[in-house]
Amino acid sequence: MSHRPQPDTRDRYRHHATLTTRWMDNDIYGHVNNVQYYSYFDTVVNGYLIEAGALDIHRGEVIGLVVETHCNYFAPLSFPQPVEAGLRVAQVGRSSVRYEIGLFAPGEPLAAACGHFVHVYVDRATRRPTHLPQALVQALGQLRLDGDAP
Repeated sequence: MSHRPQPDTRDRYRHHATLTTRWMDNDIYGHVNNVQYYSYFDTVVNGYLIEAGALDIHRGEVIGLVVETHCNYFAPLSFPQPVEAGLRVAQVGRSSVRYEIGLFAPGEPLAAACGHFVHVYVDRATRRPTHLPQALVQALGQLRLDGDAP
């Protein structure tokens, strides 16, 4: 028997941010095209890391490269409505992190989409995996749900 994915609720995420949809996000069918959801994921993850002082996109010695993505879609989103994004960390390795994101229509209790990004953190110059910097580890700790394993 297969497991059918279910949308998460807002309380399953530690950090929340509001993202602006753009005219170009909609497709011919009048809703946000599926490829835009990954842009929203990237925006909420990197926006959080920059705000937390854990990512310097211009001068940092360590950068995160996306090695895996996934998204389940449950309800449409469309311009001009804002998107409310929830963010949590599901797994932290020596050089990798699995971020999980829920995208919500304003005021809706269930996610319109749920997905994840896996970043492998690498040395900017060599592009070889490296240990997570301490500032990143601290910022990631804030995204863990109570009761989740470290």
